[in-house]
Amino acid sequence: MNVSLTDSHCHLDAAEFDRDREAVIARAAAAGVTRQVVPAVDAGSWPKLRDVCAAAPGLHPAYGLHPMYLDAHRPEHLRELRDWIERERPCAVGECGLDFFVEGLDRERQAFYFDGQLALAREYGLPVIVHARHSVDATIAAIRRVGGLRGVVHSYSGSEEQAAQLWKLGFLLGLGGPLTYDRAKRLRRIVAGMPLAQLLLETDAPDQPDSGIRGQRNEPARLATICATVAELRGETPERIAEATSANAARLFGLS
Repeated sequence: MNVSLTDSHCHLDAAEFDRDREAVIARAAAAGVTRQVVPAVDAGSWPKLRDVCAAAPGLHPAYGLHPMYLDAHRPEHLRELRDWIERERPCAVGECGLDFFVEGLDRERQAFYFDGQLALAREYGLPVIVHARHSVDATIAAIRRVGGLRGVVHSYSGSEEQAAQLWKLGFLLGLGGPLTYDRAKRLRRIVAGMPLAQLLLETDAPDQPDSGIRGQRNEPARLATICATVAELRGETPERIAEATSANAARLFGLS
């Protein structure tokens, strides 16, 4: 494939990559992945994430507070996030959002941090990278309530109607490893018919491995497999999917 790929969601700063991060980046480049968006999960991870992204070309940081790391968040972290946005000029705010799948995560506290990050994204004109597991309706309601936003719902698992609502609100859908499993029939049907302009490719590495590496550590080089799956479902060439999704990512995140 001669067209470059953009991994719109990869946790390259994760500890799972500490021992061989340079090799992981090299394998990604060899597979045609020339740009990666690297979202944060909590305030404590921001300095390391910044350093990881500064160490290699094509790595674009985003800073945010992930709902699954709720115990690590404090209200003052929203103030600190404002400072990081002003100083570091990230490509997005995130990873943020709502997770109604994991038991014991206080939904009111999740909403507090999510709404705060949405407000910051609107204020600074940045896209948001949204985690919306079992919470797509609540996520759509929050996006509408704050207004004036754009972004991506990563690892999309909602319905066709919810996808259409998000598209009208200016939100793209991130698609990765789950799409490659035969059991993902609804998602595969949605991908086959969705507007190509709404589609982003992602790995969510080191998590969500595709069916070819089930149970193993995921990495951004596997994005080519995601691209090939999308192309097959849509009856298009991988080159076309790579070109279009990379252009979508460049527009959304302001990537050069």
